[in-house]
Amino acid sequence: MIAGNENNYANLFYLGCIYSSIKDLQQYSLGLPRHLHLVFCINLRVYKSKKHNKSFKFTFNNTVLVKKTLLYLFCIGCFAVFSQSRQRNFIQREVGFFAGSSYYIGDINPRIHFLDSRPAMGVFFRYENSYRYAFRLNLTYGSLRGSDAKSYEEDQLERNLSFKTNIFEFSSVAEFNFVEYRIGHDKHRFTMYIFAGLGVFYFNPKADIGNGYEALRNYGTEGNPKKYPRIQPNIPFGLGFKLNLGERCGLGLEWGPRRTFTDYLDDLSGTYPDLNSSNPDFTNRSLNGSAAEGNMRGNPSTKDWYFYYGLSLSFRLNPFHKQCHTTGF
Repeated sequence: MIAGNENNYANLFYLGCIYSSIKDLQQYSLGLPRHLHLVFCINLRVYKSKKHNKSFKFTFNNTVLVKKTLLYLFCIGCFAVFSQSRQRNFIQREVGFFAGSSYYIGDINPRIHFLDSRPAMGVFFRYENSYRYAFRLNLTYGSLRGSDAKSYEEDQLERNLSFKTNIFEFSSVAEFNFVEYRIGHDKHRFTMYIFAGLGVFYFNPKADIGNGYEALRNYGTEGNPKKYPRIQPNIPFGLGFKLNLGERCGLGLEWGPRRTFTDYLDDLSGTYPDLNSSNPDFTNRSLNGSAAEGNMRGNPSTKDWYFYYGLSLSFRLNPFHKQCHTTGF
């Protein structure tokens, strides 16, 4: 997080990145309107005029910087996609397999990335009609876990909660390649890329208190009579690297956050309910009995996140017809 007036310096950095990228894109004849230069120049002057003489320090306690940077990069990708009047076009279809890991950021693990990573796998279909962008459908499975026992915070150790859940996700994303890329092409062998899209996923958090894992949703651990839905939308985005391995095969490396709209991946969000009217074995597992009705059990001001990272292997399918390269639409 960038504290206080340091937001001005962060925004100056983001605007500078976009301004530089637009200049590069225009240099490669992507047809971006020239007035965008003026817009970003004005914004840069505004933020420069707001500088203070006070000293400042950057602190990174979460992933806000990464999220904003990826968002701006994706916007640049969209500019390029809609202005490719001189890009060469073709049609290519791929099927692929993903193998890697998944992990979670939320009330039980608020800040440590890659902690408790679990195996993940998936399949995907990719459609390309340009060297620069593609569209991809994904079906992915992962598993998330979290335990207060692995925290260094005293209040979490005292709370003593834990969970696990399987994740089944379907998503559709758009990809933008920073340089031209195509499987089977001798000159376009590798590229960095970014992606973003929409998805839907299923989850069902469980915990084991001695009799095997049981679904926490069934016990209303926070006293809410209305159960949270187990099928939720999300926004997948991220970045990766593609490598052309030959005529028909490509290798990928990818890291992708999932922004969710629920705070119940771990089955905790708000306060402790009346412990006499709820199931105390699942609701209150505090070590020293410090839990009481109305005390904070989770953090309702934030939503939970989960992440995938790993390798993919894709295979180019035979074309339905002979391809024709053009210099326009």
